Amino acid sequence: MTIATMRSSLTQDDIRRLVRGDSPEDRATAAHKICTRIDRMDLSDEDNESAQQILEMLAADTAILVRQALAVTLRNSPKLPRDIALKLAKDVDAIAVPILKNSPVLTEEDLVELVLAGSEQKQVAIAQRPTLSEGLTEVIALYGSKPAVEAATLNEGAAFSDDAYAGVMKRFGNDDDIKSALISRPVLPLHVTEKLITMVTGELFDRLVNKHELPPQLAIEIASGVRERATLDLVEQAGLSSDPPRFVQQLHLNGRLTPSLVMRALCLGHMSFVEHALAELAGIPRSKSWLMIHDAGTLGLKTIFERAGLPSGMFTAFRLAVDIFHKTEMDGLPGDKERFRQRMVERVLTQFQAIPKADLEYLLDKLNAIDAARHQGISAPAA
Repeated sequence: MTIATMRSSLTQDDIRRLVRGDSPEDRATAAHKICTRIDRMDLSDEDNESAQQILEMLAADTAILVRQALAVTLRNSPKLPRDIALKLAKDVDAIAVPILKNSPVLTEEDLVELVLAGSEQKQVAIAQRPTLSEGLTEVIALYGSKPAVEAATLNEGAAFSDDAYAGVMKRFGNDDDIKSALISRPVLPLHVTEKLITMVTGELFDRLVNKHELPPQLAIEIASGVRERATLDLVEQAGLSSDPPRFVQQLHLNGRLTPSLVMRALCLGHMSFVEHALAELAGIPRSKSWLMIHDAGTLGLKTIFERAGLPSGMFTAFRLAVDIFHKTEMDGLPGDKERFRQRMVERVLTQFQAIPKADLEYLLDKLNAIDAARHQGISAPAA
């Protein structure tokens, strides 16, 4: 469709209202109509020139309503010329926000300049764009208003550099809204989680440790009771870890990869952790550890058990727990994880008495929690 065709599809009343409408409402209606047609047309170079003249006229209209109609109608359009988009982006907030939040024709350099020079509402609009580069996010983190920083932090499409995280925490370390927004991000780097853990308490602390992986050393300190604000089960952290070999290595270096911990993990069904733990203790690859633990006979399991330096008195209990694991399957139904753990614990407790007293008490506590949750009709707490 050409400009000529477009003109013919508009009524004379549309043209009249666009050029010298009696009211802003009339001109805004005509502006919306013509901008919609420009957006949908395939334009030649000559037509593009004519369309730009029309858009420039609209962008210069004295009525806010007309300029707003232009901004809203072409906010997502790649056909809006960049110079006009910039003019609209520097206009009053009601006109600028749709362009700042959506326009694909603004460059990163444009957006950085607009963050530094713009109002709070304009900064928020930029922070809510579908995607933000690390550089743009960093500018918002270091120089944006609190609402803009919070909007960027809540934006899953915003890429955060280490400097951006550092800037946010330095500027807003005492602001619970910003810290809550950080915790809400789908993924946080380990060093950010470690920093945040020293800055939050109460409900924010609980959300942080439940949603994000903690650095191994920090998990160790919390589980050891060094930090009084919470206790975190190391076995459960191992299940959440995105880098199990490093996790068990840190446990080992800190003297926390104990036979008791490995036994607890096995009795709660954390077989992956057990495989990595025995591989670490025995100094062999995890693939070899897996083969030896799940050997149909007893020779492989006994060999890696001894090589890992686990107490010989625990072997019978350990072997029986492995057998129970192999016989206890997930059924794929809702709550199967909790039911699996309940069956595992019950069978371990009923089928052998060689488990150390501390581990027995631990497992009984877990079983009591599972039973209590089941009787109350709620999901069992994580073991």
